Order: sequence, then C-alpha cells, then structure tokens
Amino acid sequence: MSRAFVKDSDTPAGDTQPELAISGHTNYVTPRGLRLLRERQAKVRAQRDALKEGADALAQQAELAALERELRWLDVRTAGAIVVDPDKQPHDRVAFGAHVTVDSAEGERRWHIVGEDEADAEHGLVSYVSPLAKALLGARVGDEVNWTRPAGMLALEVLAIDYDKAPPE
Repeated sequence: MSRAFVKDSDTPAGDTQPELAISGHTNYVTPRGLRLLRERQAKVRAQRDALKEGADALAQQAELAALERELRWLDVRTAGAIVVDPDKQPHDRVAFGAHVTVDSAEGERRWHIVGEDEADAEHGLVSYVSPLAKALLGARVGDEVNWTRPAGMLALEVLAIDYDKAPPE
C-alpha cells in the first residue's frame, strides 16, 4: 500500500495519553492549596526541563509526554485558582476553609474543607464538593446534619468550627 494517502498523526510520538480531566467546579483553593499546586508545578517543570536536556531524549519521549501533560493540567489549575481567605469566612458557620469537629455514632472526627486538588480524606481534608462537605456547609455549632454516604446515612453533630489551625502537611 502506498503511503501517499495515509495521514501522519499530528500527535508527537509517545503522546498517546488523553489530557487530564479538568473539573467543571470553580477552582477554590486555600492558601496552602495554592502553594502546594505551585510547588508541584515547579517540580514537574524542573523534571521536564531536565529530561529535555538529556542526551537520550528520544528514549524518554513517553516520560516527557506525561510530564508535559501534567504541566498543562497544573498550568490550568493554578491559572484558574481562586484563593479563599479564611479570615473573610463566616466564623459562626461552616464554609470553605473551615476546620469542623463533628461527633457521630462512629465517634468524634475533625475535617478541613478544602479545594478539590488539596483533598485527602485519609488526612481529614475533604473537597468542598464532596457529599460530606455539602452536608456540613452552612451548619453552626450544635446543628445536626445528615451525611449521605455509600455505607448509609450518618448523623453528625457539629461540635466546633474554626479557621485558624493549619492542616497536616
């Protein structure tokens, strides 16, 4: 078969992965969240630049493509980030950036409501668009809210709300 009528790919070799998904939600971030995004962006940029300077760039095309892809995602996320100042949040109710202590049948737990990119439920950081955060947003100390989760509904009593304590690093 003649190659005269075959279109060559516009995609560079090794760049076959789809773009990383960008959330449709507003990219609210805590000051810490923006700092972490920028640190990750700088790290990925440095890795990419080091690979580009390498002598065997052709053999590292797949790794370079993955770094370029992640860097495009990070560029969009940092450019669209809206930093929420915790000092300007309503301190009498749960809002973005709040540290919320709750009690339930499963015991006492503390959560920090953060942006999507900063979320890490294992460490108590929950995205503001998560079912838990949605249940808590707007609640005041003493309020009981229902958290709908796959394991079933769980009643949570809000024990404390603050915006001052730093989350774990």
